[in-house]
Amino acid sequence: MNKKYIKNDLLSDGYYEIDHDSGLKIFVMEKPEYTGAFAMFGTKYGSIDTCFRLENEKEFTCVPEGIAHFLEHKLFESEELDAFELFAKTGANANAFTSFDRTCYLFSCSSNFEKSLEILLDFVKKPYFTEQTVQKEQGIIGQEIRMYQDDPDWQTLFNLLRGLYRNNPVRIDIAGTIESIAEINAKLLYGCYNTFYNLSNMALAVAGNVSAEKVLEIADRVLPKEKKVSFEQIIPTEDESVVTAYTEEKLGVDITKFALGFKESHPSPLRTPKELVCMNLALGIIAGKVSGLYCRLLEQGLINQSFGSEYFTGRGFAVPIFTGESSDPKRVRDEIILEIKRLRENGISDEDFETVRKRRYGLEVLGFNETENLANALIDSYFGNFGLFDVVETYKTVTKEDVEETLRTHFDENNCCLSVVK
Repeated sequence: MNKKYIKNDLLSDGYYEIDHDSGLKIFVMEKPEYTGAFAMFGTKYGSIDTCFRLENEKEFTCVPEGIAHFLEHKLFESEELDAFELFAKTGANANAFTSFDRTCYLFSCSSNFEKSLEILLDFVKKPYFTEQTVQKEQGIIGQEIRMYQDDPDWQTLFNLLRGLYRNNPVRIDIAGTIESIAEINAKLLYGCYNTFYNLSNMALAVAGNVSAEKVLEIADRVLPKEKKVSFEQIIPTEDESVVTAYTEEKLGVDITKFALGFKESHPSPLRTPKELVCMNLALGIIAGKVSGLYCRLLEQGLINQSFGSEYFTGRGFAVPIFTGESSDPKRVRDEIILEIKRLRENGISDEDFETVRKRRYGLEVLGFNETENLANALIDSYFGNFGLFDVVETYKTVTKEDVEETLRTHFDENNCCLSVVK
């Protein structure tokens, strides 16, 4: 077992990174002055992982859409007790989520941390599926899929992704479709579990009033030593052009919702910390809450306080997105594109750059005060192939010219899509 302590002198903070004998990567950030703790147990397996091949296989295995999310639901069940019932006895607040490229199981607690961690590690590593329980879950998840079909925010996002991507499975709802989940059975679930829930493909992150030694003691006791499972995942090739520049749907909303996304080419599966920082700064300079464009759009009544932006990125996809509510989303799109052109032509002022950089840097530092943010960030950085402190350090060294280069090479107005839900 290899164990090292990684410290950031500026923040006067650090964490343990441990290569456990079981094959699991473990991260522990001790915060003895805190009253509670947060733990997250994650695997690099999400809704986009629908086609894979083990190293000793010639052919790829393609599985139904939504199976990663289905598997997340099923792992909470066992022959005896539901995992939520076990957590209820310790007083921990437990949950889980499946995203496009990962699945995570988590809990927060103010007491009984050790027992809660035992439960977390134990139930995730003890799958139990039968055809009867799978059929029951198909009905439950079918209801969830129908519920999201009526969710205007969810539909705005996925209509955008379907407008941007032809082949990438990021365009498919995380829960799949009614038709796809009907194809899921116990054998398929065990096949995906044995591939992606191998400890060498997983990570455990813990932050709060805990000790690394106690976390290791529990891991030693609960986790089996596993042989690494090697596999290959397919990231489909994608044209640079979008499927459509505009998509519209009508749902029960009081005011029209929109999402504007700019499709990016993706020469490498993951974005680097510098790429992430430059894009986040570019978004803030274009239309952040301290930008001139944001103030103008707000004064003209074209947007409201719901307006925002994000760099929507993961393994094999990346899209800068602007979202909000507006009576005239096409006008908002045109104003954003005009502002990007203006910034390209005139450059970014020193004052605007420093204002946004300091604001984003401050928010990044503030995130180190919350255990949930820390555990999430530890998982994010590991799955993203960089260190926890790399992003915050990049905010200190990034230049205005770096961000201007991002503005020049991204935000192609010919490869953008506006998704509207009226």
